[in-house]
Amino acid sequence: MNIICVIPARAESTRFPGKPLALILGKPMVQWVWEHCKAVSCFSEVYVATDSEEIQRVCQAFGAHVVMTSPHHDTATERLYEVSTIIAADLYVMVNGDEPLLTEEAIVQCIPDHLEDDSLYVSNLMTDFENPVEVVDATNLKIVTDQNHRCLFISRSPIPYPKGNMDYVYHKFVGVGAFNRRALHFYHTTPRGPIEKIEENDSFRFIENNVPIYYYNCHCKSLSVDNRKDIQGVETYLRQQ
Repeated sequence: MNIICVIPARAESTRFPGKPLALILGKPMVQWVWEHCKAVSCFSEVYVATDSEEIQRVCQAFGAHVVMTSPHHDTATERLYEVSTIIAADLYVMVNGDEPLLTEEAIVQCIPDHLEDDSLYVSNLMTDFENPVEVVDATNLKIVTDQNHRCLFISRSPIPYPKGNMDYVYHKFVGVGAFNRRALHFYHTTPRGPIEKIEENDSFRFIENNVPIYYYNCHCKSLSVDNRKDIQGVETYLRQQ
């Protein structure tokens, strides 16, 4: 099975312009992500997908292969779809460029042993919340799955609601996903549904159309960088390792 990794890295983040190039302990954040992805032995190659010539220049300087993509994509998954029209592979693993702590051990847990030729395959990673305050933070996506890891619902609200008891571990989204080409084509050709629009989460492109997607708990340390203040937390954690 030919598996490639793609790191989406757009320059124009509304909350944090130029985020992929933000320095973490003196090294661009996208380089931290790329180095962790390069450690995954089953990847035939790791690409950075960007619409920025500056990001392209920096990434090529540290040895990354770069795919230039359209500046008009609304989502990282749409950018990944464009890559799938340029580079052929059986599976495309997308690792968000704002996840500098994710390591090989976590990333590989969304990769299946095999793929069915006529099916759509989508999987993602999640991990346990460590701080209860994060559960009520709307920037963190909460994931609910069944016993077979199939995703039942995703929300920015705390779900499930603890009416019966508090004996539950909440799970949050981790920025890694795996898609085969059929799934990416389905995503590209299917319009956004009402739940996707209100939650602003494109996993609902599949869920609202009864396409199964799976979330696997990688039990990893995840500190995604949403703003400049998050850099300090990432650097503190890295210094302690």
